[in-house]
Amino acid sequence: MIQFPFFSSVKPPASSSEPAYWFLFQGNNLLIYSGDDVPSPVPRLRELAELGLTAVFPPHYLGYLQTPDGSAHCYTAELAEDAAPPAGMAFHGLRRLYQQLGDNFFWVAGRAVQIVDWDRTHRFCGRCATPVETLAHERAKKCPACGLTTYPRLAPAIIIAIERPFPDGNRLLLARNARFPSGFYSVLAGFVEPGETLEECAQREVREEVGLEIKNIRYFGSQPWPFPHSLMVGFTAEYASGDIVLEEEELEHADWFAANAMPQTPPSLSISSHLIDWFVNKNGRGVLHTPL
Repeated sequence: MIQFPFFSSVKPPASSSEPAYWFLFQGNNLLIYSGDDVPSPVPRLRELAELGLTAVFPPHYLGYLQTPDGSAHCYTAELAEDAAPPAGMAFHGLRRLYQQLGDNFFWVAGRAVQIVDWDRTHRFCGRCATPVETLAHERAKKCPACGLTTYPRLAPAIIIAIERPFPDGNRLLLARNARFPSGFYSVLAGFVEPGETLEECAQREVREEVGLEIKNIRYFGSQPWPFPHSLMVGFTAEYASGDIVLEEEELEHADWFAANAMPQTPPSLSISSHLIDWFVNKNGRGVLHTPL
């Protein structure tokens, strides 16, 4: 699928005669067209009233997709809990829509759902409980009484691929969380604590979850992850010392896997799959997933 660059902005166009894409949510479920014979799964409208719907709160401008035909502006809004989908449309959980939406719409929708959630959960000042005002020049809300400014919530987290040499070749550390589907494994991940560097977080998480020490930590890449509001920062590292000792509240199994003996792993939309692909490709088997 063709990739179009997205340019984030809080300032909507002064005027536009072209319809815009509307990312409309009921809770965390996105409203899309049903069926395969539609120009776009995301509704493209000049105004929300075209669907006979109204927003619970004022819509947010997200920015625009730069397509060969020009700028395709994007908005998001929350609909009432009892709003019925228009004919030919339905609400769906975003996590299951990657294949249907494609890269462009999926990641804009991921941005949108986080802004809608922030708007829903930050209506009042956390310091003095006064209703807050949405600022026009930045993605923020400010209390008119005490001046406290709040921004959309982001939770930075590290995710790390650790390799270790064995007599028959390098192996990758993969672990299984009790919440995973049967047979499913992934690389280790964890949230950054206040006062930590990302590298310190990587060392701590590995030590806490599997009892290992690591070395040669290298930045791999990052990915926004809207489930619910994370920023995943990927690293690679090498095994330094220790034996696997599980943090049983988090994990039920962890082991070292060769490139030709991978278990079931995450789908291609997540950075975890690309970290695993990095190891598999590096060790001579090609990639397991199609790149994002």
